Amino acid sequence: MNLLVTGAWQGAKDGIEQLKTLGHQVEFLQFEKDELPCSYEWVEGVICNGLFLSHPIKRFTHLKYIQLTSAGFDRVDMQYVKKHNIEIHNARGVYSIPMAEFAIFGVLELYKQGKFFQQNQAEKRWEKQRNLSELFGKQVCIAGCGNVGTECAKRFSAFGCRITGVDLYPREDENYGKMVGIENLSDVLSKSDIVILTLPLTKETRHLMNEEKFSQMKDGAILVNIARGAVVDTEALMREMPRLGGAVLDVFEEEPLREDSPLWEMEKVIVTPHNSFVGDGNARRLAGVIYENIRRELSDKYTSFKSNV
Repeated sequence: MNLLVTGAWQGAKDGIEQLKTLGHQVEFLQFEKDELPCSYEWVEGVICNGLFLSHPIKRFTHLKYIQLTSAGFDRVDMQYVKKHNIEIHNARGVYSIPMAEFAIFGVLELYKQGKFFQQNQAEKRWEKQRNLSELFGKQVCIAGCGNVGTECAKRFSAFGCRITGVDLYPREDENYGKMVGIENLSDVLSKSDIVILTLPLTKETRHLMNEEKFSQMKDGAILVNIARGAVVDTEALMREMPRLGGAVLDVFEEEPLREDSPLWEMEKVIVTPHNSFVGDGNARRLAGVIYENIRRELSDKYTSFKSNV
């Protein structure tokens, strides 16, 4: 297969030689916005992230295989992919562990008043804080029960939390106390101390957390968004912040977050620059996913060839 590999795969330099040993012809493009090092017609497969934002997918007339380095599919025209029977894979499971750890970190930072102690340390001030909360016994709503949501469920369960999953396709899963459909979100929100968003961004989930949904959250509840920024109506969130316990926001409707956004200076808001996915195990997991999918593609082709002999 003629493969175009982009710098979105940070381990590409080492991985290219491995791909060549599997029989692939490989071209490398460091920055996805740059001109391709080959013709569009040459490309049969790509390993990329946002390549099609700069290079329309329709120009890749022989494309039949896509491996994304991201977990989301929102940067790809999925209707085109399905219509043209292009095989597509995401980075399923690669970033789930660091994202789940980040969710734990963010909630504990708020519950244990991390900013208060950090400021006191900087000022060499010895002052106790009596208003600290525990994770134990808290009711946690995880909206989006894929790999990221399930890793969150495992970790919050370990702290003694009660977990309710909300998903577009509910199922039985031992990692959740129960799992219900998205149509039951309002009821779950009204009972939850912590709400974690790990949903993909779709037409159905855009501004899922709107003014109505925020009004249904408990006073003092915490929102964690490690999904996509547009799952949350930012203006509605800011209006509700005074009565909420805090928000841990790693993604935003507009990125980078504007310097004049009030979110930067809100006392109970933790702002990070779409960074929750970063972990020192990512490179190993991503390489494993890429190689496994490529090998399966070759295996399927070989099986198909044998069946036609």
